[in-house]
Amino acid sequence: MEPVIIVLIILVVLVFIALIKTIQVIPQASAAIVERFGRYTRTLNAGLNIVVPFIDTIRNRIDLREQVVPFPPQPVITQDNLVVNIDTVIYYQVTDARAATYEVASYIQAIEQLTVTTLRNIIGGMDLERTLTSREEINAALRGVLDEATGKWGIRVNRVELKAIEPPTSIQDSMEKQMRADRDKRAAILTAEGTRQAAILTAEGEKQSQILRAEGEAKAAALRAEGEAQAVRTVFEAIHAGDPDQKLLSYQYLQMLPKIAEGDANKLWIVPSEIGDALKGLSGAMGNLGGLGGGSGAAGNGGTGAERREKPAID
Repeated sequence: MEPVIIVLIILVVLVFIALIKTIQVIPQASAAIVERFGRYTRTLNAGLNIVVPFIDTIRNRIDLREQVVPFPPQPVITQDNLVVNIDTVIYYQVTDARAATYEVASYIQAIEQLTVTTLRNIIGGMDLERTLTSREEINAALRGVLDEATGKWGIRVNRVELKAIEPPTSIQDSMEKQMRADRDKRAAILTAEGTRQAAILTAEGEKQSQILRAEGEAKAAALRAEGEAQAVRTVFEAIHAGDPDQKLLSYQYLQMLPKIAEGDANKLWIVPSEIGDALKGLSGAMGNLGGLGGGSGAAGNGGTGAERREKPAID
């Protein structure tokens, strides 16, 4: 009985192992390559799959999700014979598990070497300045070459990024000095432009102020002239309305003579000839001014125009 039990136990174990090998569960976004006697049979997709135990074997399990692979810095020579170190990052995805397994031995290593050689070809046709300012152009060219080359491997390159472009230390120092000089130049230009603009605004402000001041003075002069003219018209209308006679005018003139004679510099004044006639009439009305009337008459006998009288000089 014991040998039979041992055989049964062995059979149960074999059946259990066969069941385990028969049922294959593939995770989502994964694929498995099945070989039968060393030859490719089929690709297992995600889910529950049945294979023939001890005949079919799982060769490789491949992740179908997008992968990110950073590559170490690679020295690249530019067109102007400068060595720069460039870090790259590749975003790729396996689209054909069979091709990725059988068309290339190691697609990661193949992508890395292809990236290095392609990058050297691209950077070799650019100078340093263009290399530093043309990342998008380099990324697009590198992605196009990689995507075309890796298509037969069942790989799709979705994106290529340049993490860093590091020129030599001496070049970095020169670039820093140049950038510092450019910043100083821009600062000087901005300062000069600010000073110039301030001077222009100040001049325009002074000009506008002078214009406004002149306009104000002109308006004030016009208003004063208009006021004086209005005053003259008012006085003339009042005189005309009062109808003054010659005697009243002569008397008003006599009252103004002391004011005309005020001041040491007033040595000469003009007496109109019409005042003589007025003084004659005034002398007839006022007997105590006979002597002044006679003097005035002598002035009136002068005939036409006006009589010049000098004021005695004061020592």
